[in-house]
Amino acid sequence: MEAARQYNVHEAKTHFSRILEQVATGEEVVISKAGEPVAKVVPLRPKVRRSGRGSLRGQIHIPDDFDDLPDDIADAFGMH
Repeated sequence: MEAARQYNVHEAKTHFSRILEQVATGEEVVISKAGEPVAKVVPLRPKVRRSGRGSLRGQIHIPDDFDDLPDDIADAFGMH
């Protein structure tokens, strides 16, 4: 694994747009103050993309009695 690029605070402020571009492509960037790392800028996890409605069809099973409450829970809610 390649080491993260490192910028001091002044460089980070000057090249912030460049740093964001690097992070957007998957790189990690370390920001240092007085030579000591103080922060890491990392890419966010990508959003899950679904192929559309019904993309999970056949992968999820909801039992027929899903809406039936057990008697003790129904009693606790005054439903019996």
